[in-house]
Amino acid sequence: MFSYRSLEDRVPRDHPLRPMRALVDAALREMEPRLSELYARTGRPSIPPERLLRALLLQILFSVRSERQLMEQLEYNLLYRWFVGLGMDDAVWVPTTFTKNRDRLLEGEIARAFFDAVLAQAAEQRLLSEEHFSVDGTLVEAWASHKSFRPKATGRPNSRKKRRDRNRFGGGGSGGGGSRNPTADFHGERRLNDTHASTTDPEARLMGHKGKEARLGYQGHVLMENRHGLVVGARLTQASGYAEREAALAMLGDLPERGRATVGGDRGFDTRDFVSGCRELGVTPHVAQNTSNRRSGIDGRTTRHAGYAESQRKRKRIEEVFGWMKTVGLLRKTRHRGRRRVGWVFVFTAAAYNLVRLRNLQEAPA
Repeated sequence: MFSYRSLEDRVPRDHPLRPMRALVDAALREMEPRLSELYARTGRPSIPPERLLRALLLQILFSVRSERQLMEQLEYNLLYRWFVGLGMDDAVWVPTTFTKNRDRLLEGEIARAFFDAVLAQAAEQRLLSEEHFSVDGTLVEAWASHKSFRPKATGRPNSRKKRRDRNRFGGGGSGGGGSRNPTADFHGERRLNDTHASTTDPEARLMGHKGKEARLGYQGHVLMENRHGLVVGARLTQASGYAEREAALAMLGDLPERGRATVGGDRGFDTRDFVSGCRELGVTPHVAQNTSNRRSGIDGRTTRHAGYAESQRKRKRIEEVFGWMKTVGLLRKTRHRGRRRVGWVFVFTAAAYNLVRLRNLQEAPA
């Protein structure tokens, strides 16, 4: 069979991926010098980094659960082939080859470069606020179970301890320990990050969140500008009680030089250290006051202004970012291990969110 219609002709002119592809093209042109360094100089030709990034974007935008499913879609989905840049008859990559090539992007901080390139387009279109921001963090569940959270090794375990661990966590024996996924009982045991670690993902930390049960995970942090809800800062850290405030100050410090600014936050940011840190950076902290058996870090000199109430109203929009990243971007439970790899995916997903917002803003009526 012969077809005289190209992939370009088959994609509807009003398809939502068309304006997004134009944004991606512009970002990749900006990144061309850095991407050229990732091409293989010897051996078998590698997957072009541009096509690799486009495929990863599709995986996020269409909530594709795995690289294997993504390769399957690329085999017969003409829309995916058009977006990535594959021809009708071009061979699709083997999933394992795709994964190995994807890992090369970790070395060049490509996710951060792509995030910055997309954000630069928003700045050129004057869509970013330079004065008003919001900040928050969320728990990203690790690809590790509670059963992998075991006491840290303090030396060579004796045979009795080995048998006890096998019976408790699985790996032989009779009853529950002989099954592949046996029942484990942690009742009455004190399990701390100082004394325990996950054997599946050692960098994950056990942390409770807002009254919910403790889970192994990382903390993702986002700094949002308040005008159009675009993400201007994103990073991922190990989970701890101080990570949100430390990451927020770091992201505020990374902003370009500007005049006086404000940052909205929830009650978790109402501490002396964070408030003083913001003021040292020339940022007014519009955080929700926490007066439960303590004294707030801010007072009426901040809360009496109308801008404070506006910041408190706008800051709640940051939950839309986390909601999109966790549902569409599938970051409710990460599919990767290690802080560096999970952090790469978190920043890249934030860039994908900005692409969606930019497309919607461009199509919105003036």
